[in-house]
Amino acid sequence: MTGEPADGAVARWTDSHCHIQSMEGAAGILARAGENGVARAVVVGDDEASSRQAVALAGSSAPGDPVELWATVGLHPHEAKNGLEPIRALIEELACPGGLLGQRVVAVGECGLDFHYDHSPRPEQREAFAGQIELAQHYGLALVVHTREAWEETFSILETEGVPERCVFHCFSGGPAEADHCVSLGAMLSFSGIVTFASAGELRKAAAECPLDRMLVETDSPYLTPSPHRGKRNEPGYVPLVGEAIARLRGIPADEVAAATSANAAAVFHLPA
Repeated sequence: MTGEPADGAVARWTDSHCHIQSMEGAAGILARAGENGVARAVVVGDDEASSRQAVALAGSSAPGDPVELWATVGLHPHEAKNGLEPIRALIEELACPGGLLGQRVVAVGECGLDFHYDHSPRPEQREAFAGQIELAQHYGLALVVHTREAWEETFSILETEGVPERCVFHCFSGGPAEADHCVSLGAMLSFSGIVTFASAGELRKAAAECPLDRMLVETDSPYLTPSPHRGKRNEPGYVPLVGEAIARLRGIPADEVAAATSANAAAVFHLPA
């Protein structure tokens, strides 16, 4: 049946973007995710404190856990007013001998521009974004991009600073035109629970048309819970609902989406084979 695993087996999924370091009951969250076929997750930082928590959580992860974890370190555009130096210092610390950079810490971000809320002044958002692009390039890490109501300027800064070799547009919220531009930059598009919302017509069209080798799936938990669980706290265990919705849009089995998006996550974040 389209949208379901082709052979009845449990598909293995990767949640490419979650914030479980801020959620109570991490052990239960990960156990439920494992039961739902989630094998891997990337825990994302958005300031110094949450980045350190993400690193600690991923650093305690090991093969054989219900869900194996990796982390990112970054400064969200909402937090750009606080300055990039603590993030820069943390990355330098993690890059020291014995540190976790490139092992459990696999990306810079989330970072970018958010002109919807403007919780930080736009000049400071631009400066923090450019600085994190430079950090990703310098340390050979992936870049995780957040953009909201700022597509044109996001593209401009990336093209001016130089798009890192590995780049992810997290919680992709554009339509086919924005998706095409992201793909032309060599980036991955990570789709969230929004793709299950019937009102998100342009986004759903982009998910149907995006090349399968440029696609990731994420929860952005605890936010953006997919249907039919809207109104509840989101968890990595719901990421199969995102992938299954994409499979239905594309008319392919869900396990094909699971396999492709997990392989793409391994490639963009340099996870073990």
